[in-house]
Amino acid sequence: MDPGTTPRRRGGLIAVLVWLAGCTLAGVVAIRAHYVADLSAFLPSAPTPEQAVLLDQVKDGAASRMVFIGIEGGTAAEGTAQRAEASRQLAATLRADPRFTSVSNGDTAAWADVGRLVFERRYALSPAVDAERFSVDGLRNAIDETVSLLGTPAGSLLKPIVFRDPTGETLRIAEAMTPARAPRSENGVWVSRTAPRAVLVATTRADGGDLDGQQAALAAIDAAFAQGAAPGLRLQVSGAGKFGVSSRERIRSAVERLAIVGSALIVVFLLIAFASLRSLAIAMLPVATGVLAGIAAVSIGFSQVHGMTLGFGTTLIGEAVDYAIYYLIQARPGAVSTSAAATPAQRWLRESWPTIRLGLLTSLVGFAALVFSGFPGLAQLGVFSIAGLLAAAATTRFVFPVLAPRGAPGQGLRRQLGRFMQACATALPRLRWAFLAVTLVAAAALALLPSPWRGDLMALSPVDPADLGVDAALRADAGAPDAGVLVAVSAPSEAAALEAAEAVGARLDRLVGEGLLQGYDSPARFLPSVATQAARRAALPDEATLRERLIAATEGGALPAARLAPFIADVQAARAQAPIVRADLDGTPLAVAVDGLLLRGDGARPWRALINLQLPERGGLDADRLRAALADVPGARPVAVKAELDAIYDRFLVQAAWQAALGAAAVLALLGWHLRSARRLGRIVVPIAAATLLVLGSLSAAGVDFGILHLVGILLTVAIGSNYALFFDHLRERGPTGHDGRESHEDSDTLASLLLANLTTVASFGLLAVSGIPVLRAIGEVVAPGALLCLVFSAALIGTASKRPGAYGKIAAP
Repeated sequence: MDPGTTPRRRGGLIAVLVWLAGCTLAGVVAIRAHYVADLSAFLPSAPTPEQAVLLDQVKDGAASRMVFIGIEGGTAAEGTAQRAEASRQLAATLRADPRFTSVSNGDTAAWADVGRLVFERRYALSPAVDAERFSVDGLRNAIDETVSLLGTPAGSLLKPIVFRDPTGETLRIAEAMTPARAPRSENGVWVSRTAPRAVLVATTRADGGDLDGQQAALAAIDAAFAQGAAPGLRLQVSGAGKFGVSSRERIRSAVERLAIVGSALIVVFLLIAFASLRSLAIAMLPVATGVLAGIAAVSIGFSQVHGMTLGFGTTLIGEAVDYAIYYLIQARPGAVSTSAAATPAQRWLRESWPTIRLGLLTSLVGFAALVFSGFPGLAQLGVFSIAGLLAAAATTRFVFPVLAPRGAPGQGLRRQLGRFMQACATALPRLRWAFLAVTLVAAAALALLPSPWRGDLMALSPVDPADLGVDAALRADAGAPDAGVLVAVSAPSEAAALEAAEAVGARLDRLVGEGLLQGYDSPARFLPSVATQAARRAALPDEATLRERLIAATEGGALPAARLAPFIADVQAARAQAPIVRADLDGTPLAVAVDGLLLRGDGARPWRALINLQLPERGGLDADRLRAALADVPGARPVAVKAELDAIYDRFLVQAAWQAALGAAAVLALLGWHLRSARRLGRIVVPIAAATLLVLGSLSAAGVDFGILHLVGILLTVAIGSNYALFFDHLRERGPTGHDGRESHEDSDTLASLLLANLTTVASFGLLAVSGIPVLRAIGEVVAPGALLCLVFSAALIGTASKRPGAYGKIAAP
């Protein structure tokens, strides 16, 4: 017995035990991982101040917790009444549900508590209160205006309170708090202006990033509607939470479907090639190990796994199985032979593993560029790829020699695959000039056509366009402000943020007066700053002064001063009231209005007040005038949402392009250091570059918009194609090894393994190319044709040189 056999077996057993323990731990981490699907992972981790505003809103702003609800349908005769009743019942049920902080549907009953709060604190909240208003002339004018309104439709609301509020402060507050685009009301509830639909707006307690909490809230809405809705009524639901939950489910469904179909195709290929269930089972081990390791690494490194990263895991099926194919075919008895005393596994480790290891290193170096991205989503892809490929390659290197020391036991159609590839390797070099000409045409197309790198951030979202249409309609019905242009102002505290919002509002009022703006929504309209409230209280006269001024102001008027004692008492009470703060609004619809425009700060970020601008219908916004108007307000920044999103994506794309270029340079440096030959380096790089250019040129000519994931696809194409080029270079450099025909058998097996690996890769990535998930489709439409062309171009431009006839002379080198 070979004295080294026992130590080798012991070492193999240890390797298998370590592998099993690692898979178990990775599986536990993967099961317990937190999966997300929102776009916040593709916002920068070091944002500009303007981008930080968007980042806060996407992650946990009030906008991310708003759910827009529509109720349609009903009978022709009673549809309006049925929708109104369903709206009231649904609102009542949801208001009692702790998963919601507020529900608004236009029902004034929900504002009863707010009405009392506003009335009791009217002198702190009214924008009209100042010293002039409580002068004799100011009191006279205010009282006369209130009396004049008693004969209007608003008079029914004023009459019960006229002796307590003769100056009409309650009405002023209502006017100030009315949104610029208030929803239309009918039958006491909000309805659409353009469609037969009742409208509600709910705010969830769960943050927008808490998809489990959002899913529970959405399920509660469905259940509440099903309980009380009349037959024929239909429910529509939209919002950021809805998009996040539906995206997660859509990605999960697509990933499961792609994994099942992709695995089935690969199983068919492997069964055809090996005709062995044992070989099939062994071949899938690197795939499973790589996916588990990738998920575990991302979960540990980022505390969550994005759905796109999970979908990216299906791509490892096509690449990780390549390692298994190379081993199972090339390590069978007689496949690679330089020493009769060595076992098939040992010979494979000595002859083929160095080539595979070099291909693995080039892949790792390329993907390492993504790890240092300033975008968490891109960094997740890099970590997943590196961990997955390392785990898959390590499984092949250390576990396969124990589980399959003599390679694949079955023969299958490997011999036929080898013969076919031999024929291709003989014929393709004759077409190398045609291939190069086509590549030059593709390069010219890329250079002359408009730049295809014109995607945007929303291109990463799997949200259905029809759902976006529903969301836009419901938001318009509810009067939600357009996320076009806003002013964000940062401050260290709630009070300071509100004071800054008031300063911004004073400057915007001038722009509104000049017609440059239609209006704006500010949190200070709902909740004045403590300083402003103090100034208003200070403007209230004492009892004796107020009584004296009232006598003068009401002389000869409709409201004699003698009947205004309740008014005097309320003013004196207001002088002693504490200021209203955000906590006083809890449980009221005002809290929702304020939270939508006032983002709470903490130790890591400041408080932010958001002022949404209503732009003029024609002419757009004069950005220079706006910046000039706000120049003297510290911390105030105009934010054009669309422009900022475009800037984020452009930065994302530029950074990804630089990282891809750095990765490519590192790959070249690694290959050059290993090969120590400029001739061999060029021989390997040219087919990969040509294949990539041909794919990108073809897609550009077809009108495809390129984005971030196309860059990731290029990295994957290089990672996969480098293996093919390195093997062809290995065959070319090795040349014939004997006179008995054995080398022909060896090279046939190597070529068969390359063809089978390519078929599995093209099949798995081809499925991604027809996926309904944009991020997966972008990867697939680059890698599937790119991998195929890398094999073809490697055969055509590198060949498997054998200048001596007889042994392997039929396969020529270019």
